[in-house]
Amino acid sequence: MSAVPIEPSRHGHVTVMPEEAVSALRPAAGQIFLDVTCGGGGHGAALLEACRDVRVLAFDRDPGAVAATRERLAEHRERVTVSRVAFDELRAWLETHGVGPVDGVIADLGISSLQLDDPDRGMSFHLAGPLDMRMDRDSGSSALELIERLNQDELANLIYRFGEERRSRRVARCIKQAHDAGALSTTHDLRRAIIRAVGPRRVGGIDPATRTFQALRIAVNGELRQLELLLEDIPHLVRPGGRVVLISFHSLEDRMVKRAFLQTDIWNRLTKKPLVPGELERARNPRARSAKLRAAERTEAAESGDPGRGVEP
Repeated sequence: MSAVPIEPSRHGHVTVMPEEAVSALRPAAGQIFLDVTCGGGGHGAALLEACRDVRVLAFDRDPGAVAATRERLAEHRERVTVSRVAFDELRAWLETHGVGPVDGVIADLGISSLQLDDPDRGMSFHLAGPLDMRMDRDSGSSALELIERLNQDELANLIYRFGEERRSRRVARCIKQAHDAGALSTTHDLRRAIIRAVGPRRVGGIDPATRTFQALRIAVNGELRQLELLLEDIPHLVRPGGRVVLISFHSLEDRMVKRAFLQTDIWNRLTKKPLVPGELERARNPRARSAKLRAAERTEAAESGDPGRGVEP
């Protein structure tokens, strides 16, 4: 098995914890893996380069990520398929294309640099852009439309639930005041409203706008519901003895993954505590600092029967 690269893609995205992910998945000749959040294609590339005889089926609901992955993995085109598929569509896609239980699954649940560094996405308060935040801009409501639709109490509850922001009431009030004054159309407008509510001081090393931006992004994209569906479906996607690696970036996701892997009739945990990036990786890629990797192996008490292993969509 060759060394795993961590260099950024041409689009500037740096793969998070590729060595740890490949080590947990243990790719071997003839195996098939699903990368269900292909992003910039980094984890797929790591698997393909670690073992020359594995096959990767890569998915993402962001068309930009699909395009970037196809470009990055072009040299492996005989061993990779890249498709635009969301978590809630994944199981049906695999059944339609005759793909039976696979040898491993990886999901990097974070927002990619492709999305964060595109001001038109409105994902980051560091860049001025519209209040959109959608991963798939062909569907759903933008963050601004969500803010307009919710009343102040509903917005506060959302910010508290998905952002764990203790000052959610003040934040929601200032956001609504900015909107009513016609001063809420960009990411910088939103950050200014949040700062008016909580002040400019960084708490716990993070920008004061971080929690509210996270909450709105999670709500806009239905991220926790998507993860819930993925966790429900994964046991049906992986063969007995197959392995799953899930990388989360905030406590809400990590708790969901931890609870799922505690089902001992389904999973043997490979990581009792989550793995985190090492000092060198954090220095090279500061966005990896909050990553937590959990891995588990499907128990031998899986469903009987062999639904087939076709891999030619």
